[in-house]
Amino acid sequence: MNRRQLIQSLAIGIPGVLLSNKLSAFQSNDDGAKEFVEKILAGPFSPTWESLANYKTPEWFRDAKFGMWAHWGPQCQPEAGDWYAREMYMEGSWKYKYHIEKYGHPSKFGFKDVINVWKAENWDPESLVSLYKSAGAKYFMALANHHDNLDLYKSKYQKNWNSTKVGPKKDIIGGWAAAAKKHELPFGVSVHAAHAWSWFETSQRADKNGPMAGIPYDGKLTKADGKGKWWEGLDPQELYAQNHELSQNSQNNGTIHRQWDWGNGVAPPTSAYINKFYNRTIDLINKYNPDMVYFDDSQLPMWPISDAGLKIAAHLYNKSIKDKGQLTAVVTGKILNETQRKAMVWDIERGQSNAIEPLPWQTDTCIGGWHYERGIYNRNGYKTAKTVIHTLIDVVSKNGNLMLNIPVRGDGTIDELERKIVEDIGVWMKANGESIYGTRPWKVFGEGPAQEQSAALSAQGFNEGKGKPFSDKDIRFAVKEKDLFATVMAWPAEGSVLISSLAEGSSNYPGKINNVQLLATKENLRFERNSQGLKVYFPANQPQASYANALKIT
Repeated sequence: MNRRQLIQSLAIGIPGVLLSNKLSAFQSNDDGAKEFVEKILAGPFSPTWESLANYKTPEWFRDAKFGMWAHWGPQCQPEAGDWYAREMYMEGSWKYKYHIEKYGHPSKFGFKDVINVWKAENWDPESLVSLYKSAGAKYFMALANHHDNLDLYKSKYQKNWNSTKVGPKKDIIGGWAAAAKKHELPFGVSVHAAHAWSWFETSQRADKNGPMAGIPYDGKLTKADGKGKWWEGLDPQELYAQNHELSQNSQNNGTIHRQWDWGNGVAPPTSAYINKFYNRTIDLINKYNPDMVYFDDSQLPMWPISDAGLKIAAHLYNKSIKDKGQLTAVVTGKILNETQRKAMVWDIERGQSNAIEPLPWQTDTCIGGWHYERGIYNRNGYKTAKTVIHTLIDVVSKNGNLMLNIPVRGDGTIDELERKIVEDIGVWMKANGESIYGTRPWKVFGEGPAQEQSAALSAQGFNEGKGKPFSDKDIRFAVKEKDLFATVMAWPAEGSVLISSLAEGSSNYPGKINNVQLLATKENLRFERNSQGLKVYFPANQPQASYANALKIT
């Protein structure tokens, strides 16, 4: 293969092509300019689904079970919730009205200006990661960029619109990475910027009504428009990426969801845009060496219109093998088929599987909104520690992990209600963590009425909180070596619980049961076993955080 053929193979992603450690290439973008393409590290993985299907989830991730996430960036500064940078440009929406009241009209004060007022002045990553570790987290993940397209690290390719140059002028990912390393937690980064192309199309709009009707928002501004402004010398198009035609039906605010997989009339991104995203992500991986990369994408970024995501995954896996001597890296993606679930870890957003999955998976959820929202705080609308723990137990019983986001305010702190929830989670985890960490699914994941009314997954997840609440009739199982853990999801009102899956003569547990211990207190409990089940008698005094009660059965 000559050099020209090699460069062409990079552009179209010919399966099986591996680049040497010294090889890089240029390719032409849509304007005929030259765009540097970061190299893929050589190794056993190539950028095809067939090659990536040889992946095996590392044991550290399977054992960890519980991670915490700082989904934090400039959209937290207004304290008005998730997707702020998109919805502030939706005329008549509550975020549009909020933006006008707080900052002014989006033709004069756009999201680039929100970035400018975000300073992260009270951010202490070491303190927050320490808190999360004390609550039982075994890995930590931080937002590297969101759909707003600002890189939260010293970015070689998003060199002007990154957090070291604008906003807080701090290396956010660098700070989080150092804190995770200090506390010996595997470190992950979440990457969402692939979708800025269509997600930010709302910034191309203008009001249809009122005194500002017809005046464009700031989404089409260029470098030339910045003279005399705080952003003089910066090109807003490097952030907004809106120098393109709108996607079909773009004025319908819900269309974006049907176009998430780069179909259904989405405006096709240029190769320059795709290359830049690829370069930014490879630079992120090479610079900060994450153990885990979370993609907010259907399958992998840019799939199926490009193999950029396949290349990124192959590079990360090969880099992990080169650096660690074995594959320890994790990549997550959403809405995966059976082959794709072999190539990476399936992520379910705000929901969980209804069965034991044959391969490890993860749910990601949040105690509030993904980005900080003051209204949730004001109405005390966060998930409780009880809800989080119930989710964790259920997910673990089905071969999954839970990654939990605690929304961070623009200044870099969490509020006192959030801190109390984190601390309460820690109380339960300290007493019952043995029933979580390092466990594997049992023959059945559980029993009880809650599962009978569980909701099916919708798109990438979104079935949490739709079923029947857990009660003392709901049991979830996990096993570690010779120990079986049966967690009763509430303190039994009648003083005892009957576990039918452990009936005498059951094929699930044909052996003899010699001991049942209440894990939180290490107290051995009285029990009876017959053809109806294992009846366990609980003590009179409830331990702290008894909203879920792990029994250790030997």
